[in-house]
Amino acid sequence: MLQNIREKITGWGALVVLGVIGLSFVFVGGASFTTIGSNYAAKVDGSEIGLTQFETAYRDRIQSNPQLANLPDEYRLQLRRNILDGLVQQRVIDNYLDEAGIKVSDKQLTKVVHQIPEFQVNGRFDRETYETLLSQAGLTAAQFEASQKLSMRRNQLQRAVIGSSLVPPSGYRRYLNLAFENRLVTTASISADAVADEINVTDEMIAAYYDENPEMFNLPETADIEYVEIQRDSVAAEVAVSEKDLLEYYDFNKDRYLQDEQRQARHILILFDDDEAGAEAIASELLTRTRAGESFAELARQYSKDSGTSNDGGNLGALNRTQLPDALGSAIFSMQEGDILGPIKGDFGFHVVKLDKILESGPLPFEQVRASLLTELQEQEAEGLFVELERKLSAALFDAADISAVAAAVGSEVQSYKGFTRDSVEPFDGNTTAVDAVFDPIVLSGAQMSEVIEIDTNRTAIFSVSKHEQASREPLQAVRDQIVTQLSIQQSEDLMAARAERMLEAVRGGEDFAVAAAAIDAVAAEPTIMSRDRDTADQFLAVAVFTAVKPTQDKPTLGTTRNADGGYTVYSLGAVIPGRPEAIPQADRDTGKNQLVEQYGIGDFVAFVQALQANADIIINDEALAAQDLFR
Repeated sequence: MLQNIREKITGWGALVVLGVIGLSFVFVGGASFTTIGSNYAAKVDGSEIGLTQFETAYRDRIQSNPQLANLPDEYRLQLRRNILDGLVQQRVIDNYLDEAGIKVSDKQLTKVVHQIPEFQVNGRFDRETYETLLSQAGLTAAQFEASQKLSMRRNQLQRAVIGSSLVPPSGYRRYLNLAFENRLVTTASISADAVADEINVTDEMIAAYYDENPEMFNLPETADIEYVEIQRDSVAAEVAVSEKDLLEYYDFNKDRYLQDEQRQARHILILFDDDEAGAEAIASELLTRTRAGESFAELARQYSKDSGTSNDGGNLGALNRTQLPDALGSAIFSMQEGDILGPIKGDFGFHVVKLDKILESGPLPFEQVRASLLTELQEQEAEGLFVELERKLSAALFDAADISAVAAAVGSEVQSYKGFTRDSVEPFDGNTTAVDAVFDPIVLSGAQMSEVIEIDTNRTAIFSVSKHEQASREPLQAVRDQIVTQLSIQQSEDLMAARAERMLEAVRGGEDFAVAAAAIDAVAAEPTIMSRDRDTADQFLAVAVFTAVKPTQDKPTLGTTRNADGGYTVYSLGAVIPGRPEAIPQADRDTGKNQLVEQYGIGDFVAFVQALQANADIIINDEALAAQDLFR
């Protein structure tokens, strides 16, 4: 559950930042050297990237893709290097932002956070939901908001660099010439059916293929396992907390739930449209009617153009000062309960406002934080119960004769999984600790159960192996059909490629394209004009044709390529027709220019960060890179 919420928070962050660190930079230069025996992963201009930060980033990557945990050492080292490179990129950018004095204000942050859908209830920011989700994810509001400010700063820098990119007219014209270029092509295709009768796979070929590929057709080592598992979340869900305990916990923790003064108000919005004076007159009339005693809520339902509040009588809910536009906020926070003011000019129209209630600063109401309190108390109580359950599991392991007795001792059930391998993701999310426990030689032998294994902070288990199969190779007879298929495909490829080459030689020797095609049982198509944006074109052919050298006046460019139908195509490129910008619709030209500006901008941003890193003093700790995992 917590992992899912963490992933959601990652998603919220993605709403804020365009992905500064997601770009694949290839950095060069820079005054960099390496060191070992230090308590940091890297230094950037004297600013440390701590080992904990690095290992946490590495662990998060493994948890998001458990198969990465089983990478060979050389690939694991490259993964760790890539992750550290990403952290170095972040630090280089952050150092630049610090020096430039670029900051994100609390007001900017509040606006962004309040727009995140996961933190809203009925379309409005809800502080209880916000604090509950962060608490469940193991984050404080301060931690989350600090990370969002970092992301927003990086986003500002990226947008500023990309937004300043320019495309020279000559460059844009060359782009249009290429983007809308056409090429005149004649083709002839050879299908696999045309060579099917020539395919001949013998027993000798099959045996030779099997012998020459000893690494193929291997069956991995497997274990049929039984296990008893206890989960912290399951324990927490069963904890009962009384209302009295919740109230006492609330009284003790009131200072954690302090809020600024809030105002509960209603409004009627009259849009400017094309008649600002008329809108103001309507708002003034509604102000008079409400002050005369007509129902404010009913008038809001009839006249307000704020579709989000009109059906609820114009109710804005309980809001603090930072959640309201300047003019409207200034008015509402200057009123007394029951006051009605207007017309107040806003960005889109005039407001008539009524203040229903003033909510003084202080602790949030108990009901507003009840769910968060309940979760906290359940988790606190569950911690002790889970530790006791682990103790029982350990004691049962010492006394029990088999895994069923262990399960009975902790009130659990024996679960099973057949064909578990060292690369299995299920049922333990690829956890290497669980794999090591299962494939311990003594456990594999069936002589005894595993020790009590902590799979992660939420799961603990004991394993028993009921059946073990050593790694082996499938017998030839079992894989014979697979080999026949593979050899048939290879022969088909070779035969089609040979026919295509014969046709090319004939055409190069002066034979007519259609005649040469017929000689290899292929049919030449009529010459056709291909464009780069033609969706229906065979993409294999399109790539080959548009990467081929231009033909000369008397000599077409010839070539062959695989095609989308699994066959081969021989092509003759007869002419290249440049795009004509003046013939391209204006909308297409504008779209193309925007795309090109964005491409230039991304390139500029990459170059900008490359320059920052090239001028930075970077120290990499090779020992930290090579470490297996500092959290083990």
